[in-house]
Amino acid sequence: MLELSFEDPDRLVAVTHALSTRSRVEMLRLLAAEDLNIIEIAARLKLPVSTVASHVKVLEAAGLIRTAAVPASRGAMKLCSSNYSNIKINLNENRGLENKQTYVYEVDMPVGHYSDCEVEPTCGMASSEGLIIKEDEPAGFYHPKHVNAQIIWLRKGYLEYLLPVDLPDEAEVEALELSMEMCSEAPNYDQNWPSDISVMVNGVEIGLWTSPGDFGDRRGRLNPQWWPDGSTQYGYLKTWRVDHDQTTLDLERVSEVRLGELNINGSPKMRLRIGIQPEAVHQGGLNLFGRGFGDYGQNIIMKISYTLHAE
Repeated sequence: MLELSFEDPDRLVAVTHALSTRSRVEMLRLLAAEDLNIIEIAARLKLPVSTVASHVKVLEAAGLIRTAAVPASRGAMKLCSSNYSNIKINLNENRGLENKQTYVYEVDMPVGHYSDCEVEPTCGMASSEGLIIKEDEPAGFYHPKHVNAQIIWLRKGYLEYLLPVDLPDEAEVEALELSMEMCSEAPNYDQNWPSDISVMVNGVEIGLWTSPGDFGDRRGRLNPQWWPDGSTQYGYLKTWRVDHDQTTLDLERVSEVRLGELNINGSPKMRLRIGIQPEAVHQGGLNLFGRGFGDYGQNIIMKISYTLHAE
């Protein structure tokens, strides 16, 4: 039995983050029945081995599974085992919270609802029905129909979003979390095409992720039938989290940026910019996936954790 509470918020965040993706939940379901190696898990779930390996790291970091190297026909393989059969989360404890209650404010922002952009070819966007604008025409990004986009790609530049921040006046923000599915952008696709993708909040760069490639070796799980096999198919689901101490990316520290630097309290909006900085080492572009494309079925998700004094 794994017991979680507000007394250990880092562990609580790590475990709930690990359980926030359907693929990782499915992996835990398989491992509850038997120990499996990464290749076996990938075959059962019909996912790339690289994607499963990434999920294994998150589950292992959260302490939900353990791994061990065992002999294989070629070297060694990583065998995965479940650590717990039950998880109990106690959200009623006030100890250590100084008589405060914690809440989460969430915004689901469609990828097409950007408020500003700057793009260079290769670039384009599509909905589940078809292409929205002519490919490699940056002027199309300013057409009002961009709000219908469920996948957007650009080789250089950025997309900027204004997200509403509707919190009680007395709210004390404790953490900001941003998650989205993304990868690099190459003509058609290229598995080995690194790109330094930056995420900025209110003008502050919170962290950079180097995408290893533009993935098209298999079809994305959610892509519509009309989407060509030779195009970008899926990305990685990446989650940035900023609190009072640091910024993490998928639970690993990526910068020293702290919550207080982002000026979230007291403003009705938050400015989110996703793109490639002009000085980035790897100018590999960006694919941003919405709910109708890729593997994860989500838009850009913003979560703001805040506390209020209990009455």
